[in-house]
Amino acid sequence: MNLTQLISAINPLQVVGTTDRNIRILGFDSRCIEQGQLFFALQGEAADGHNFIEEAVAKGAIAIVCERLPKNQNPAATYIQVPDSHEAMGLMAAEFYGHPSKHLKLIGVTGTNGKTTTVTSLYRLFRLLGYKVGLLSTVINYIDDKEIKAERTTPDAIQIQSLMADMLADGCSYAFMEVSSHSIVQRRIVGLHFDGAIFSNITHEHLDYHKTFDAYIAAKKMFFDNLPASAFALVNIDDRNGKVMVQNTKATVKTYALQTMADFNCRIVEDTFEGMHLNLCGKELWTRFIGRFNAYNILAAYAASQLLGVDANEAMRLLSAMEPVVGRFEYVRGKNAVTAVVDYAHTPDALQNVIETINDIRHDNQRLITVVGCGGNRDKVKRPLMARIAVNGSDMAILTEDNPRFEDPEAILDDMFAGLNPAQQDKCLRIRNRREAIKTAVRLANSGDIILIAGKGHENYHEVKGVQTHFDDKETVNEFLNRS
Repeated sequence: MNLTQLISAINPLQVVGTTDRNIRILGFDSRCIEQGQLFFALQGEAADGHNFIEEAVAKGAIAIVCERLPKNQNPAATYIQVPDSHEAMGLMAAEFYGHPSKHLKLIGVTGTNGKTTTVTSLYRLFRLLGYKVGLLSTVINYIDDKEIKAERTTPDAIQIQSLMADMLADGCSYAFMEVSSHSIVQRRIVGLHFDGAIFSNITHEHLDYHKTFDAYIAAKKMFFDNLPASAFALVNIDDRNGKVMVQNTKATVKTYALQTMADFNCRIVEDTFEGMHLNLCGKELWTRFIGRFNAYNILAAYAASQLLGVDANEAMRLLSAMEPVVGRFEYVRGKNAVTAVVDYAHTPDALQNVIETINDIRHDNQRLITVVGCGGNRDKVKRPLMARIAVNGSDMAILTEDNPRFEDPEAILDDMFAGLNPAQQDKCLRIRNRREAIKTAVRLANSGDIILIAGKGHENYHEVKGVQTHFDDKETVNEFLNRS
């Protein structure tokens, strides 16, 4: 695309050099420069792209988008100074790929918990209805039935626009995506045209990045503030922040709830390990999903389908046939009648919800043993909270490691144990090695007991000092439960 056309998508502060250049590719990683590339100099948490402008030009970049012009400007390149390189990247990427989201029905889901289950349920529902559909999620990305590995909750702006263009080229008419608070603040979703947005809930998470809970709420709210008048904003008003999200939105506001009168309501009639019986907007529905938190997710998916014009009875029929999302309250049954539940719960609220669900379902003679850890280089404040929730809600808790990354696993466990008093510590074991922790839980479980393995869910790796090795909670507990 001609650089002049790309620049028309933004309001630059100044342009140094000719704009009559053909741009072949967009990028922001100076290690991956190609000839004819437009390079975005981004200020990141760990590195500043402005320090690599000269290197990018030497490798073949012919245009540079930056917030600060370099002192030494190479005549082989054009320099475009902007107030915000992240925002410019989103807008220019949308222009480069032809604004594909304008030709898709794009629905975004944001919130602390429930994003993956809600977007995946909508993706599956609309494929079963006969549409070609795209999905961007924490677990996996899909262009209809083509699987693309997900690196993080929301890809960068260039990846998003590229994936949307591929969805459109493949004939997709709908796309459902998770929208993280990081992506909102970092302007990764700038340039996308959303037809609808869903708010699930907001609880303690990501304070290592946002610093305060108010800043975290404000980040989520930005998503709804920027919706067009043609979109819908569907919010969970059982969460008091649901109303906050839509205070300044131009979108049509719709609500859903289990405890409050709303546009879409649901009541749990029965909750078992086999599934739930729901009264969903006055209709009876049996689903294989388990737990109150999943009742919210199913309700959100159903409500969104109605706002998108799906027949109510057909939506009910298809939702009732769906399997739970991988790594979300998946259970494994052992030979000795022990049940293991594997769940991605890695926030205090999510862990609380899963434990409460199990405690509501289990019988008095069934013990609950919880295995949980906290990831390294992430929000430290939640570590003692997670430990207390695990101990208080279980008959026994085993604290262990969970992707320590570049932190000392023992220091993370120290942080968790700091939240426990002596009586709580008596109900708790500290086993650093996660495989050994799961093995110990299985050995301690009696017939009929329940083991919860929380924190990693769908993840099939263990990350230490930047190196990932294969590790899968479900695979591991299944091995120990069913050894002959």
